[in-house]
Amino acid sequence: MESYTDILLVTANVGSLFDNVGEMEKDWLREFYTAVHTYKPRFVALHFQEVGGKEYMANMELAENFFRSMESSEEMRDFDRVSTYVDSHFKTVDSFTALGSMYFIHKSLKNIYQYDFNAREFKPIAGQNKFVGSLEGVTTVQKEKFPKNFWPDFKWSRKGYMRTRWLIHNQGMDLVNVHLFHDASNLIACNSSPSVYSGNRKKALRYVINRISDGTDSPLPFFLFGDFNFRLDTLSLVQHLSISADVQTVKKDSSNEVERIICEEKDNDHKVLLQIETKLFAYLHQAVFREDNGRALLKYDKEIEVFKDVISEEEILFPPSYPYSEDYSEPTQYMNTRCPAWCDRIIFSNTAQSIIHRREEGEPNVIYNTLGSNVCMGDHKPVFLCFPLKTTAP
Repeated sequence: MESYTDILLVTANVGSLFDNVGEMEKDWLREFYTAVHTYKPRFVALHFQEVGGKEYMANMELAENFFRSMESSEEMRDFDRVSTYVDSHFKTVDSFTALGSMYFIHKSLKNIYQYDFNAREFKPIAGQNKFVGSLEGVTTVQKEKFPKNFWPDFKWSRKGYMRTRWLIHNQGMDLVNVHLFHDASNLIACNSSPSVYSGNRKKALRYVINRISDGTDSPLPFFLFGDFNFRLDTLSLVQHLSISADVQTVKKDSSNEVERIICEEKDNDHKVLLQIETKLFAYLHQAVFREDNGRALLKYDKEIEVFKDVISEEEILFPPSYPYSEDYSEPTQYMNTRCPAWCDRIIFSNTAQSIIHRREEGEPNVIYNTLGSNVCMGDHKPVFLCFPLKTTAP
């Protein structure tokens, strides 16, 4: 007999959370607990990237306290089983990813198992299972940092993926925590369409999909959620934003290298409309990224299109998730460091479409949105997907 289990998936790049501890952390937890209270899921999956922040060597203890506070919180008391994986062993440079994954199981959910990749079988879960460190030898998680020789022309960074596998009321699925490469320079991102960075992310994501579909374990529907660092097609967007402007390219005196791009309005006293530098993207009319949730700019969000043969995504009805101001008093403003983009996503295999239950009438029961839209959550707004998973009643 078909039944349904309410699932809540959340992805959050929490780097700036640990670099700015205090009220921001309290707000973050309150927004998360509010979502749990509102949607009443029986299974919660949290995927974190950049655990510990930029100063991870100093902040890792703060990060562990953050996870501990969630596990023992009054708000999560009805979740009597927890599996936590935190890759915090930063001294192992060749494998450190700064990824963290937490899974909460409600006391009412009886028929749930987690996969042991070594034994290649599902096993029952009991109590709190916490794995912190290098995660080497932990058989219920697969973790990999992208190989160093993948992109020899770019700085090697702590990017990679972490995978767990679950069986809920006889329905199996893979949950994969992903962190892909960012745009190191706005100027380089403007050089071509698609950008060289987009090409790197495409290669990395295809690598992840191939790794979890290589036939080692029987293929299951999968959900990939994390910081994909997907960006808008910057060259096309800049051409659009500056269509009625005078564009000036400023080069360094000592070389032919572009130092900045300045777009000035042709009238209005030649006010600077847009200025781009390596780590500056200052657009005069920033509100366009928030108006109607930035919908007019979604046509420049193209990086997922090449994967339509294997993955899907719910319609995006929220503003770009990055880069929000880290100023506590400006929770809805974007920083002028990068072009706002939908970096944080929850995507799923086309085969997962059949296990998401959708009501034909009434209020939508599949919700894809951000947490904390009106409070400071750091430079990334967490993104969540709530849906009823089709299962078979025991």
